[in-house]
Amino acid sequence: MESYEPERLLPVQLAAMRRSLTSGRGALTRRSLLRASGMGALALGGIATLGACGIPPAGRAEGAAAADDHSAKEKEVTFSNWTEYMDVSDDEKSRPTLEAFTKRTGIRVKYTEDINDNVEFFGKIKPQLAAGQNTGRDLICVTDWLAARIIRLGWAQKLDPSNLPHAFANVSAQFRTPDWDPGRAYSYPWTGIPTVIAYNAKATGGRKVDSVTQLLDDPKLKGRVSFLSEMRDTIGMTLLDQGKDPGKFTDADFDGAIGRLQKAVDKKQIRRFTGNDYTADLSKGDIAACVGWAGDIIQLQADNPDIEFAIPAAGYITSSDNLLVPAQARHKTNAEKLIDYYYEPPVAAQLAAYINYVCPVDGVRDELAKIDESMASNTLILPDREMAAKSRSFRSLSTEEETAYEEKFAKLIGA
Repeated sequence: MESYEPERLLPVQLAAMRRSLTSGRGALTRRSLLRASGMGALALGGIATLGACGIPPAGRAEGAAAADDHSAKEKEVTFSNWTEYMDVSDDEKSRPTLEAFTKRTGIRVKYTEDINDNVEFFGKIKPQLAAGQNTGRDLICVTDWLAARIIRLGWAQKLDPSNLPHAFANVSAQFRTPDWDPGRAYSYPWTGIPTVIAYNAKATGGRKVDSVTQLLDDPKLKGRVSFLSEMRDTIGMTLLDQGKDPGKFTDADFDGAIGRLQKAVDKKQIRRFTGNDYTADLSKGDIAACVGWAGDIIQLQADNPDIEFAIPAAGYITSSDNLLVPAQARHKTNAEKLIDYYYEPPVAAQLAAYINYVCPVDGVRDELAKIDESMASNTLILPDREMAAKSRSFRSLSTEEETAYEEKFAKLIGA
């Protein structure tokens, strides 16, 4: 790889990073379903850490060469994940699906909840990856923007399809071909994270709110609308509403979305741009309708029957958390077997019933219904075919685009 002079982050980039870590997805617990979905603030943090070690952040690299695999002799696998992202027994003393995996395969899982933030975790493993050393982990779970970066830098091992028959067959269509890993050669999704429209039916007088156009133009909602301070979510949803594809948009398209939102700011239609703190105002009715994260909505609905959600006809944004095998991992085959295990519908259902995230596994509905019928019918956990077809992802961005887009977005939201 070519080295280059480390970049300095611009003030707007530092502000975006602080915004995400203090009030955006990066600030939240796993139960909230929220985390930096991509480029935005946390990706810029990734650029900074890469620049500091002389690694080009946007260069394309082949996947890591296969390391010596000790899986046959060492029946173990080390798995790093986020907190509250794995099923736990009622007495909280065991992890049932992991124990069942060990009982079936004889492979012991060293499971560690040592990921609290993408940038922080990347800072832990970057020195070893950059030096071509083992990170001490065989399997990691990171958000799509960071998964893309690790793959581009050549720091992820290419997966062996022969060890992943269930994963290959059962990964849902909406997660099958991200632009940063077409065909899932290096990664498989652990969960999906949808951005939807939420509203308080009592605050809207019983009226349904189901489009970004409504949020931006409906005079009855004036001053009681919020959008997210995460750029990908707010701009992505606006692009969709304007008939643009967030996976293929141009600079002109981006500027058009910024202009559309600016008009709503100027006429005081939008009350504010928020991180997860919109939830309290939505529940009270101070915010009547908003762009929000599905995990929040599931939680709010449990306590407030007035909280509703809608999937716009134009579509919605979905990001994902993903499983990768880092370069130089000692137990690649064991890690692949663990990935594949979680793509067996009965196992996937057990996991989904506990964590309540979008399950990326086809064929899980009947299994989940055996556990909890209400979860099996909740499209925020198991999107139906119509909802899945409306899912869109925000495309990968170059370093130059990240800088320019964050600057424009920060000006819009007053950050």
